Amino acid sequence: RSSYSCRYFVLPCCFFDFHGKYSRRQSKKTQYREYLDFVAQVGFVCGFHVEEDCLRIPSTKRVSFIGKSRTYPPTEHALIDKQITEFINSRQTCAVAVCDRRVGFKHKDSCDGPCEEVGSEPPEDETETAGTIWMPGFQPREKVEQIRNCASLPRDFVDEVVLNVANLLLNAAPQKSCSDMQCGNTNTWNEGESLSLREVAEHLNKETLKKLKSEYGGLQTLLKNNHQVFEVLNGRVHIRDWRKGKPPSKTKPEVKRRLSAEAFKTRLCWFFIHHPDGCPLPSEACPYAHGTEELR
Repeated sequence: RSSYSCRYFVLPCCFFDFHGKYSRRQSKKTQYREYLDFVAQVGFVCGFHVEEDCLRIPSTKRVSFIGKSRTYPPTEHALIDKQITEFINSRQTCAVAVCDRRVGFKHKDSCDGPCEEVGSEPPEDETETAGTIWMPGFQPREKVEQIRNCASLPRDFVDEVVLNVANLLLNAAPQKSCSDMQCGNTNTWNEGESLSLREVAEHLNKETLKKLKSEYGGLQTLLKNNHQVFEVLNGRVHIRDWRKGKPPSKTKPEVKRRLSAEAFKTRLCWFFIHHPDGCPLPSEACPYAHGTEELR
């Protein structure tokens, strides 16, 4: 609706209509195929020659639609725009009409037709209204999407939380006794204990928790972001032991194995710097740098 010369590409994914989730109307088709037909219908109603294509991407939902040309001349643009407005109104579900009483929609038993508006007559020039406000009450996303996955938190704050949680897990583990070492048990690297996310949160101060709660996923997201140090499984936090990593695939080509072994180290090893027993891996086997001299 932006202009007559508009062209579009769309890759349908989640099943949504103009005003909420898409409601199925046919049982003979799969949900995906029925939704694809609906998206194609939208293109036809908007006056496009709709073409369907299948993308070569690793996804189960890879059918796309392209609209490059119109089915009507420019002189009929106003008429088609009115047709589009009527189509959008006809798709409005009663569930939205009932919930959004602020805009004065009246509930109807049937969803096939447009829901009526209470207390006001339809605008005389519906096309002009559609040109200025295509869909009253519609709230688009902000132009600048706010990043709230803990990635934008200050680095000093993240490092402090990581160190506090790691020390909490390490100190919760029983210390190795001298008798263990005398008995030939050389595995003295402290793996720490596992604690639930709630137990970890109880040991953090209120200011830290307040800052984390404003992020999506909070503490769990922050710990998962720092996967070099932590492993979060079934709601419990563990210190990651890099000795227990998956063995390299024997089927991997020799060139890829060689490139993997010679990979540049761009970050310092957290365990080498902060863990009381150092890193459990030798420098040549660790994917992180043991000292600044190894950084590239």
